[in-house]
Parts: sequence; C-alpha cells; structure tokens
Amino acid sequence: MPTTNTSGRRKTAVARVYLAEGKGNITVNGKDYKEYFPTLPLQYIVNQSLEVSENGGKFDINVNVAGGGVKGQAEAVRLAVAKAIVELDPATKPSLRAKGIMTRDDRMVERKKPGRKKARKRFQFSKR
Repeated sequence: MPTTNTSGRRKTAVARVYLAEGKGNITVNGKDYKEYFPTLPLQYIVNQSLEVSENGGKFDINVNVAGGGVKGQAEAVRLAVAKAIVELDPATKPSLRAKGIMTRDDRMVERKKPGRKKARKRFQFSKR
C-alpha cells in the first residue's frame, strides 16, 4: 500500500499532506474538506491535482494546513497533493506541470519599510 507525505506552500500558508490508498476521502485539519473550504472554487482548487492526474477517488488524503488565508491554504494543499502524486507516479508530472500545478507560487506580501505608510507608499511631498 503506497503512502507518502509531502508539503506545499503558498504565501504564508503551509500544508502537510499524508496520502494513502483509499476511497477518496479528503480531511483538512480534522474536518471534511468541503466543510473546511466551503466555497466551490476553493474545493475545485483542492481537487485540481487529482483531476488532472486522473487519480480522483483512489487516495485518502489527510492534510494539516496552517497560516495564511483560505485561498492560500487551498493552493498550498493543491501543490502538496500534486507533489505527493508525482512521488508515487512520476509519469503524471508532465500533465501537472502543463497546468501550472507543480510550480510553487512564491509571491508574498512585501514587508513594510520604516518611514513609510506601507511597503512602497510615501507620505505626500511638500515643496514648501
């Protein structure tokens, strides 16, 4: 019975995924994923790697996710699931990469700089 665990990240969200053969149950932080991610677009993001690799319903997935917002968490779960599937079956990697699922989206919020209102916003310049 193949099992694997991987991690995925997006912004400040980190997801640890434990993948095992099963009936297709997805649990996120002890809840069903449809309860944890209540909107359909977020549920689609979570399922996307399974659908693209044609592995829907073959694996039971247990996820621990922390940090960030719900969308960042959903995208972190998507990356972690994709990495776990590739670890079990490397032949699925080209199809996942073609959809852009295997790429870690590293865009993060820029830090606030001292003497500024936000990261880049400046106070109004006064000539006199």
